[in-house]
Amino acid sequence: MSKHKFVVEFELRASPKVLFPYISSASGLQQWFAEKVTLKDSSTFDFVWDGESHIAKLSQLRLNKSAKFDFIPTNSDDRDHNYIEFKMDVSDLTGSTYLKIIDYSGNSDEEELTELWEDLIYKLKEIVGN
Repeated sequence: MSKHKFVVEFELRASPKVLFPYISSASGLQQWFAEKVTLKDSSTFDFVWDGESHIAKLSQLRLNKSAKFDFIPTNSDDRDHNYIEFKMDVSDLTGSTYLKIIDYSGNSDEEELTELWEDLIYKLKEIVGN
């Protein structure tokens, strides 16, 4: 199955320091990103969507900057694994924080992905008071 790299960016009125736990910790991610998120060990997360478990390794972490989760493929032949990366950047001009999301998966429906991420970010904005 071919993969698709979907990139989208959202403006949030919260500092990277406030947002960082919501993109990097199990408890933060569970509040807006997945039904349930548990930490299996210091860098292995179990994300649950629609009652289905998806295991991911936290492969990159930069304090108050970014977090990347590499999903462990269920098929051992799958070398091109899915990942989600969250990157934060602050505009010098406006002081706003921009959250860039890179969603690399088998879903290539741009419209569906846009709607999905808009809904998720709407939830995140409600939590951080945007």
